[in-house]
Amino acid sequence: MQTISHRFVEQVPAGKEPGILYISLEFGVATHLCPCGCESVVVTRLAPSGWSVIFDGETVTLDPSIGNWSQPCKSHYWIRNNQILWARTFSDREIELVRWRDERDHRAAGKWNRKKEAPRKKKRKNGKARRR
Repeated sequence: MQTISHRFVEQVPAGKEPGILYISLEFGVATHLCPCGCESVVVTRLAPSGWSVIFDGETVTLDPSIGNWSQPCKSHYWIRNNQILWARTFSDREIELVRWRDERDHRAAGKWNRKKEAPRKKKRKNGKARRR
């Protein structure tokens, strides 16, 4: 089974070592090199509508799974208790559906934190603006 170590850091280093999950709570990110060996940099945003990190005092778990679908490798895996658990490959249609769901969830989460916006002006057919 493939393992990954973790390091809690203030800032993520520019040069990353394979097999290390860098976690910056200050910046709300966890990043690592793709464990498939392609060396793509994987950045996961830690947020209620993103990923979460669980630290049990010895190991870390990153949830939900990580799908590197923008990379040529298209790897898909979980990080559980410092272990890489490989998942099945998703089809292009499944990837599209996951991306759509993630975007929907991020937008919904943003609405909870968004300040009330000023009403926008909508133009009438006669060319005059009115308030919504």
